[in-house]
Amino acid sequence: MPVPPGLAVHPELLPYVGPLGPFSDPYEDIVATRARFDAMLAAHPADRSGVRSERHDVPRPDGSALVVEVYRPKPATGPAPTGPLPAVLNLHGGGFAVGRSLPGQDRTALALCRELRTVAIAVEYRLAPEHRYPAGVEDCYRALGWTAAHAADLGIDPQRIAVHGTSAGGGLAAAVALIARDRGGPAIAYQSMCVPDVDDRIADEPIPADADGPGGDAGPQLRLHILRMVRLAWRHYLPEGAFTAERRTAPDAYASPGRATDLSGLPPAYILVCGLDALREPALAYARRLMDAGVGVTVHQVPGAWHGFESSAPGTRLARETTAHWKGHLRAALHGTF
Repeated sequence: MPVPPGLAVHPELLPYVGPLGPFSDPYEDIVATRARFDAMLAAHPADRSGVRSERHDVPRPDGSALVVEVYRPKPATGPAPTGPLPAVLNLHGGGFAVGRSLPGQDRTALALCRELRTVAIAVEYRLAPEHRYPAGVEDCYRALGWTAAHAADLGIDPQRIAVHGTSAGGGLAAAVALIARDRGGPAIAYQSMCVPDVDDRIADEPIPADADGPGGDAGPQLRLHILRMVRLAWRHYLPEGAFTAERRTAPDAYASPGRATDLSGLPPAYILVCGLDALREPALAYARRLMDAGVGVTVHQVPGAWHGFESSAPGTRLARETTAHWKGHLRAALHGTF
């Protein structure tokens, strides 16, 4: 894939760019990687004000249970609105292998409840590499089916269920939309995808031989860092044998939505990309193909920003505006107003 020219860091983000250091493979000891992630979450508990949540076990055919946590806005002071609320199925990122929130601590779900007045369903899908494709995406689709089937009990409008995901979660959101179309439902009103990982072919993009040399501009180095992470994520998510020295096995569209040959009949979509993200080009290509298939698509690019920059620089105007942009479009899709 061609590397976009002018990979300059946004001026507001320059103070947040530091030396990346040697690349470390998070999958080398995935248990330790998850433990570090959980410790980071535990050190900074999420704000649960105005929101309550309940955990549910959704049975799988093999007798195991998929855990989903349903976040609901608490009744505010004064008359409560009547009628069911829209819902958002929230699919976390983390390279298909990390990223699961601690119980009751899904920050995206909490924010969606408070700010968009929705019911948010956090899906604790099975993680790679212990559970490779199709385990994770089938869990996400199962959660969608459970949500629609229990809409009345959950106070949800079944005609206003959206899927949202970031990074690997964005790719899962795209895949769930494809599965729901092909299997006859449940209906999805909107698919919201932030910096989505939608095409496994990015794992074939080579790393330059001089990538680890001293110096160099920060923008290209940030892009190469996420490219390394994405290459590893696909190698651990796809079934064993997909990447071998002898051959490269092409996955199906539910694993890699960018390979889908037919994108017609899908729900309206929102796609956020960042200028310094290795996932930018595949996501833009997917957005263009959705448009060509007659799907309504909103694309928003953040110039000079890297993958997940909002976590590194949450107080910046750029991060606040970026978050407000995707939430505003999701609010408009579910409530008809920004």
